[in-house]
Amino acid sequence: MYAVTLSLILWSQLVFNYNQSVGVKKEVLHFKSSDGVEMSADFYFVRKRTSPLIILFHQADWSRGEYMEIAPRLNALGYSCLAVDLRSGGSVNDVQNETNINALKASKNTRYVDSYRDMETAVKYARAHLTKGKIIVWGSSYSSSLALKMAGEMADDVDAVIAFSPGEYFSSQGVGRDYITSGASKITQPVFVTSGRSEKNNWWGIYVAIPSANKKYYLPETPGNHGAKALWSEYQDSDGYWSALSDFLKSI
Repeated sequence: MYAVTLSLILWSQLVFNYNQSVGVKKEVLHFKSSDGVEMSADFYFVRKRTSPLIILFHQADWSRGEYMEIAPRLNALGYSCLAVDLRSGGSVNDVQNETNINALKASKNTRYVDSYRDMETAVKYARAHLTKGKIIVWGSSYSSSLALKMAGEMADDVDAVIAFSPGEYFSSQGVGRDYITSGASKITQPVFVTSGRSEKNNWWGIYVAIPSANKKYYLPETPGNHGAKALWSEYQDSDGYWSALSDFLKSI
């Protein structure tokens, strides 16, 4: 326990020193999805065009605000981040989902599955404009499932995938019960999956189907949390998630 506490103190000091020395560099970006809906994203960058990039997708009813605390910590590890508003969402941490607002104004569907086109667009935009380095796709809850599907179907554009609390959540939205598993079965890139402890059954079948030689998962000893909010510092067990995630990032 002492070692874990000391590790957290050192990590917090690292993040503090990083933010003090260079500040959190953030820009709000706007670009159009494949059906013309204007999307919004926060670009937290380390070095433009050269740093590896993690594209961060939020969970249901939320926005890019899910990553206000997480992205700067990833910056401290050397990763630029693009936190994207998907059309299926709402508000969190006082950040309204602008893509959702624009999609509703345009009378577009805003189901989970409808966000897949936004995720594809974000990856293509990032490759064209934001980095020449590796692109890691990261999802939370429903978007983590779609991130796994995307990694299988866009292997040339996605270098690794991180999934917080994935599952086959889409059968009521006009797709098959294996909608995610069928895509994940094509993944050859590095994969990291995690969730709350009780959620393992939601994603274990998907995980087993992934053929990647570099796949890892993490389950906390505690109940844990759903989605990427498991990394928020307000949760006492967040350090375990951060440790497992950091180890994975070092391996790719």
